Amino acid sequence: MSHIIGSKCIDTKDGACILVCPIEDCIIEAEESMYINPETCIDCGACIYECPVEAIYDSEEEAIKEEGTNKYVKKNYEFFNLKYEDT
Repeated sequence: MSHIIGSKCIDTKDGACILVCPIEDCIIEAEESMYINPETCIDCGACIYECPVEAIYDSEEEAIKEEGTNKYVKKNYEFFNLKYEDT
């Protein structure tokens, strides 16, 4: 399980989440949005509280529930060339 950055981050990319993350290269800025590496995220939650647009979800399940789709979960995994196992 990993934190997921949803639609509110698209074209906003404040970057505060990167500054508070204790894991180097866990949160990556891409052209459209930030992405959290599910293999290195330690689920500390620091990024959630720092995000000014409340775009970061505590889990894949929460992201799917709030966004109404698993699109952002899949995009996050695909960004890191990982396969998302839809449950």
